[in-house]
Amino acid sequence: MSREKLKEIADQLIENCRTGNEKQGLSDLYDPGAISVEAMVGPGASSRETVGVEAIQGKHEWWANTFEVHSSNAEGPFLHGDDRFAVIFSFEATNRETSERTAMKEVAIYTVSDGKIIREEFYY
Repeated sequence: MSREKLKEIADQLIENCRTGNEKQGLSDLYDPGAISVEAMVGPGASSRETVGVEAIQGKHEWWANTFEVHSSNAEGPFLHGDDRFAVIFSFEATNRETSERTAMKEVAIYTVSDGKIIREEFYY
């Protein structure tokens, strides 16, 4: 894949995140069998890995239901070769269950194959 195509995919992902269109991004940009990897096993999960776009959508829904986001930012993309890019995400959010307000920052590494995101990994 060309570096230009990689940048196009990365720019679209960031635009979807900034405009709240993550669901559309999952549909347009992700391979149906994409894998999402968290830094640690999350609440109610049995693994750090989530497999498939529908399951990744479930993670997005959990986040939206669990946190009230006050501010968010996506920096990048930072391209790596012809098949990967990184984005730095910053959030300030309140956990709806605990009322705890937290500032969060994470790095996401995305791997692309045949024009689709096949893997995302989060570091925090």
